[in-house]
Amino acid sequence: MELAYKRVLLKISGEALSGDKKTGIDAEILGNICDRIKTIVEMGVQVSIVVGGGNFWRGRYGHQMERTTSDYMGMLATTINGLALQDALESRGIYTRLQTAIEMRQIAEPYIKRKAIKHLTNGRVVIFSCGTGNPYFSTDTGAALRAAETDAEVILLAKTIDGVYSADPKENPNAVKYDEISYLDILNKDLKVMDSTATSLCRDNKIPLVVFGIDDPDNIVRIIKGEKIGTLVK
Repeated sequence: MELAYKRVLLKISGEALSGDKKTGIDAEILGNICDRIKTIVEMGVQVSIVVGGGNFWRGRYGHQMERTTSDYMGMLATTINGLALQDALESRGIYTRLQTAIEMRQIAEPYIKRKAIKHLTNGRVVIFSCGTGNPYFSTDTGAALRAAETDAEVILLAKTIDGVYSADPKENPNAVKYDEISYLDILNKDLKVMDSTATSLCRDNKIPLVVFGIDDPDNIVRIIKGEKIGTLVK
């Protein structure tokens, strides 16, 4: 079968793992996502993952806290989610490596580009945690950076809505969904797809982005098979 992409970076928000609970990890949702990741790995796709930490900690919670402290707490939250993904994937027979931008030798490898690429070419799923390892940068920026460094063909941006809209469809029923849009239009229209730093990094490095709804995890497989799902940003 002809695959649309051979090496992908999947970006998952922390909230997507919590489901209706809005906090923590929903084991069923985690399992459903990992089942689909297993499917595409067995199809021959090289997969890396960046996961957020919003189901445990968000910067806005720490508004009375020094920004760097709050951001480092968020990085630790992404590591919790990374460990959960690693455990769920390995219980399904998928070899993984968790790499962190902040050194945590007892639980993960430090991020090294060459090792990450070697793992991918050997068929392992690589999970990148701690964002860029720097405060003031989001996990969206971390995803764009790791995609550029590891030569990912596309970023699959899993969201709770099914694409890019002219406005928030949860607040504006007249919002229009885009099938395709450019990074420049996203920046000019100030559409909240990724933060502006991540958007510019993807644009500068010509990394396409597919924004899709994770409520149906089968969308991951459909995109790999070449189906037009969500919104293509390029």
